[in-house]
Amino acid sequence: MAHDHSGPGTHRGRLGLAFGITAGIVVAQVVGAVVTGSLALLVDTAHLLTDAAGLGMALLAAHAATRPATPRRTWGLRRAEVLAALAQAALLLGVGVFVVVEAVQRLQDPPEIPGTELVVFGVIGLVGNLAALAVLVGRRSANLNLRAAFLEVLNDALGSLAVVVAAVVIATTGWQQADSVAALLIGALILPRAVLLLRDTTAVLLESTPPGVDLDEVRSHLLGVEHVHEIHDVHASLIATGLPQLSAHVVVEAECFRDGHAGAILDELQDCVRDHFGIEHTTFQVEPETHPEHEHPTHD
Repeated sequence: MAHDHSGPGTHRGRLGLAFGITAGIVVAQVVGAVVTGSLALLVDTAHLLTDAAGLGMALLAAHAATRPATPRRTWGLRRAEVLAALAQAALLLGVGVFVVVEAVQRLQDPPEIPGTELVVFGVIGLVGNLAALAVLVGRRSANLNLRAAFLEVLNDALGSLAVVVAAVVIATTGWQQADSVAALLIGALILPRAVLLLRDTTAVLLESTPPGVDLDEVRSHLLGVEHVHEIHDVHASLIATGLPQLSAHVVVEAECFRDGHAGAILDELQDCVRDHFGIEHTTFQVEPETHPEHEHPTHD
């Protein structure tokens, strides 16, 4: 996962502009869905409405993430971006399931769809989504929040393209099932994206080891520090995008506490993890060789 060091709230302007564009497209496509009766346009509108809500949550999360840490919330609201991305994924999953069920039903009994009007509203949606993409594309990997927003708008653009293609097919051939096929394609875009985003956000909330961090390799590097005899109770997780943290119990020679060398070892441990793994936030409990017998039996 790419790291971003510009601060959690830096990209609020981009999110705000993308939200405004998407909300405008929603209004236009609601009118289009009513006028044409198109399932593809209706589903794309529901998809857009979900994404507009998601972008709104992303914008609120980006603002909340700038709040400073407090004694009650020691990391501030940095995880607000993860919660917003999780909510967006859940909403997308629901929309995707609805799309598939409704489209299959309409394939058997397609309604009459006016192709020309559908082209007009499909093009409006496509142009608007391309504009929103242009706003977000430069910082799409900055954090989970922006990644979710970019993926939403990208899939919205592909959905609008599917609507336009279906409209052209209906207008030129009269094959009304093209509308339902386009709706199914939009559903196929939504569902995998929702599942992947759910996987990534739940991994953060379950405090899984950050991507790219091998705890066996971390142990090996730490054991290479002079005077270190054992490493145990090692934990690593992501607080939010670009904010990994690691903790471990480090057993050193008892002599290091008598000659005052334990402090220097702590510095070496922190430097080792920062230089080799890019983890700035570390907590090491440095222990003499006699201490492990007092550890809780579940410690590894």
